Amino acid sequence: MIGIFGFGRFGELTARYLAEDFPVVVRDTGGNAKTIEALGARAADLETTAGQDIIILSVPISALADTLDRVIPYLKPNALVLDVSSVKVLPDKWLAKMLPSSVSYLPTHPMFGPDSAADSLEGRKIVLCPGRIGVKQYACVKSYLDTKGLEVIETTPEAHDREIAVSLALTHFIGRSLSEFGAEELKIDTEGYKRLLHILDVVENDTWQLFFDMNYYNPFAGEVRDSFLYALEEIKNRLES
Repeated sequence: MIGIFGFGRFGELTARYLAEDFPVVVRDTGGNAKTIEALGARAADLETTAGQDIIILSVPISALADTLDRVIPYLKPNALVLDVSSVKVLPDKWLAKMLPSSVSYLPTHPMFGPDSAADSLEGRKIVLCPGRIGVKQYACVKSYLDTKGLEVIETTPEAHDREIAVSLALTHFIGRSLSEFGAEELKIDTEGYKRLLHILDVVENDTWQLFFDMNYYNPFAGEVRDSFLYALEEIKNRLES
């Protein structure tokens, strides 16, 4: 019933949770069949995975369009395609342009990952940007997410990307900067410094590809980043004056 493309850390988490409630197949290109089966899912080829009722694209943003191109020939009429990218404006456009009109699509952004949702989805957030999807089909998806204890946030792709440019892209930018700076645990520390290290811990578990993609493909990330750097320079100038 559900086919998953992408078996990175988030794809694995997705397969584990969904396999509790549905038959799940995962497109396996890396010899992960045993790991997939241990989650309660099944490894499958491209055609089988793309031929399910619901398709989840859990691939890097930079690989999304290419993955869509390979999946489209095998999609069933009335299938539902979801992406889980951390940006939404461009994926929404790609899905709308590339998918046949007989196929529904729903851009999503799960606001959690393998670390924060390792034990439970309860209280975690997921963003839905209703694309081309029927009322009943959308209601079924939303109802299922509610039963898992997720907080569903409904918004537009543009509104999502504007906020995520601050709450995610900027946070990761600060975290990566702390890493480059060489921030580490200190014997003489403060609660504020410990919070900074927490940001560092969060981002270091994610890939550079994710960091690059969330900045490059978010149309508002550059503006937010420049504003933050300008603020830092202003504070530095005040100190030096």
